Amino acid sequence: MKATQRDFASVAPRAAQQCSIFFFCGPDEAGASAAANRVIEHYDDAGEKMEMSGADLRKDPASLGDEARSTSLFGDKRHIFVRAVGDEAHDAIKALIDTGEAGAGEAAPVLVVATSATDKSRTAKLLEKRKDALVAMFWPPDLASVTVSVRGMADAAGLKLNGDLAERIARAANLDVRLAQSEVTKIALFCDASPQSPQEVTADDLQAIGAASEEDGFMPMVNVVLSGEVKRIDRELRRMREHSMNPVGLLLAIERRAAQLTQITARLGQGASLDTLNRGEKASLGIFFREEREIRNQLARWPRRKLELLGVKLIGLHRALLTNSQAAELLLSQGLVEIARFAARR
Repeated sequence: MKATQRDFASVAPRAAQQCSIFFFCGPDEAGASAAANRVIEHYDDAGEKMEMSGADLRKDPASLGDEARSTSLFGDKRHIFVRAVGDEAHDAIKALIDTGEAGAGEAAPVLVVATSATDKSRTAKLLEKRKDALVAMFWPPDLASVTVSVRGMADAAGLKLNGDLAERIARAANLDVRLAQSEVTKIALFCDASPQSPQEVTADDLQAIGAASEEDGFMPMVNVVLSGEVKRIDRELRRMREHSMNPVGLLLAIERRAAQLTQITARLGQGASLDTLNRGEKASLGIFFREEREIRNQLARWPRRKLELLGVKLIGLHRALLTNSQAAELLLSQGLVEIARFAARR
């Protein structure tokens, strides 16, 4: 079974009941992760979440089947959540399928979020024609689609949110649906809203719970790091600590900009510049007037080959933060300095 970014929301409830293996791929890692969580929300009883990495599955393909067929410590249901790169999980999924067809028994649902993979990858080809599997690919969203998603999140949380405020939240989240969901949840708590007791959101509400100014947001750090402004990195790291910025949230903002640069580079092709794009084309790529200067600078510093290396670095850094949350701020600081120095090289 295959799903597109457009029809996934309507497919998800049926897939959650029918499928046991899910493969979420594409350049929008945030969208793929949000889709995996959407499927889990549709389970009657999701049970225990068991996380595995693609790197571990590549080393030991049989471990996926072992975990999927093992019993939870408390005898409850469980599901397996895998973060992988490309086709790292291919052999493990194939082994899971083969052993299942040989009579190994029922397995817990397996949800794979595969960064850098596409619906043309080996794993996708393995699964796309199976009735018990779902393959869905996600592209970086535009402002309009994230704004619509924010309004849907608000409706579900009992918030009456107009289009302008929904767009502000989408922009503030840097078009990342996970960060946008976090903001909507914060607003609902602040307004004491629920589906049973809807509350209207005002600009003052956003101001009250949001950053005190734009300088309290993630984008200054994103631009300093990806523009290779090594001399400014110390100040931004100090600001990160002073404002207790969420390390994973900040890294997601950098990942989003890296994905945007990759998408722009692919659209422009060899040797072309942003000047060849009209206003509508720029908007579809998330290039807005206020950010265009930084994006131009970053495109010059990150040609295609360097962007590929950046993607690998960000994936490794993301894994490190998730597996060692107590040292996340230190690990992120070290990683951002390394990326800024790499960007500064000509």
